[in-house]
Amino acid sequence: MLSKKMLIGGQWIDSKRHYELRSPYNGQVIARIPLADRGDIEKALASAEQGAKAMRLLTSHERSAILEKVAQLFQERAEQCAAILANEAAKPLKAARAEIARTIETYKFAAEEAKRIHGETIPLDAAKSGAGRFGYTKREPLGVIAAITPFNFPFNLVAHKLGPAFAAGNAVVLKPASQTPLSALMTAQLFAEAGLPAGALNVVTGSGSEIGDVLVQDARVKMITFTGSAEVGRRIKEQAGLKRVTLELGSNSAVIIDSAEDLEAVAARCAEGAFSFAGQVCISVQRIFVQERLFESFVELLTERAKRLVYGDPHEDTTDISALIHTREAERIERWVAEAADAGARIACGGRREGGYYEPTVIVSRERNLTISCQEAFGPVVVVDHYHDWDEAISAVNDSAYGLQAGVYTTSISKAFDAVERLEVGGVIINDIPTFRVDHMPYGGVKNSGLGKEGIKYSIEEMSELKFVSFKL
Repeated sequence: MLSKKMLIGGQWIDSKRHYELRSPYNGQVIARIPLADRGDIEKALASAEQGAKAMRLLTSHERSAILEKVAQLFQERAEQCAAILANEAAKPLKAARAEIARTIETYKFAAEEAKRIHGETIPLDAAKSGAGRFGYTKREPLGVIAAITPFNFPFNLVAHKLGPAFAAGNAVVLKPASQTPLSALMTAQLFAEAGLPAGALNVVTGSGSEIGDVLVQDARVKMITFTGSAEVGRRIKEQAGLKRVTLELGSNSAVIIDSAEDLEAVAARCAEGAFSFAGQVCISVQRIFVQERLFESFVELLTERAKRLVYGDPHEDTTDISALIHTREAERIERWVAEAADAGARIACGGRREGGYYEPTVIVSRERNLTISCQEAFGPVVVVDHYHDWDEAISAVNDSAYGLQAGVYTTSISKAFDAVERLEVGGVIINDIPTFRVDHMPYGGVKNSGLGKEGIKYSIEEMSELKFVSFKL
């Protein structure tokens, strides 16, 4: 059996306890993973304190060169990294390769932004008492950052924590999701090869409830960056005190389809957004509101697309969709779909579970208070509804506890700008699905979808302190 170790202080360290990592697809044991205890976390934090001092001394050119080297190493080992994703997350190879390509791009963006961290001059003489003075701002690293990452994009979402943190000159203690530690450990290996100072990156594996609470409460940690559930995010916010916190939480992302030149293309794109990686994406398409004149045609086209998807082994090139991350998640989706059916919803396709696999499912329903609509599904399920007038569609999207991103298909420029103004979300995607994301754009939600922004430049701002300087001349 493959036996892994944690990275602490530039050394690969074992722990007293371990757990077996199993494939979500077939249940086979993949690796033996350390369960970090408080002693391991203490060592990681002490190491990160020293690593932060070393990172602070690096020039922006040196930090950029390390990030550029990591991008190159990922390029060289792209297939190996994609196979890790297929093993530990049951991510189909075509999706896994796409994630690695994005990961490479994310580190390249970080390498570029490392050279563009600067402040601005302040015209102090604009104030009467500021005459004869010169002022400016500069950005400085925070120090030690704790990064807690999810299972669904375990290479790229780690890159969204590490890339900007290192670009800004910080050190990181990384706690990856329990189901996807291999990707984080591979990332750590590549950073070590790229010449990152010892202690600048420490990876501790194991239970989130044990490790996370210690990291959140320790005074040496200056910032928590977390991607995960709203429930855990709230607890982190309550425990963090005056620490800086960035929370990327859940959503039940919606699409409005008001008008389109090619409805078939829209349906194909919505199917991609709803069912990619079995819907285990924070901005997966979960709710679709279709103008009533297009409704029946759209449902037919979407259903047809869903039925074409190929289920199978994530290591096969032909596989579109594989098992959910855990059988209990498939069982939860099964319960939510049964609840919708009992409430009168029509299951247009799918609706069946086999172990950890759940069929791509299209639900047609006018009932907007269903659990499958109101909560984050995080599975291969989409609910389709129709509306009569534009205001109804806007209200339906906003009738949610979440607000990460929303998509709007319309040929009306006035409706597009109206949606931008009125939709209560962090990102409005016109003539595309809310699942659209490129890695340098600002990304983050409102309401229960979190606080703060990711996207390399914006993360660097979150991960640095603005210092003001004044000279009396």
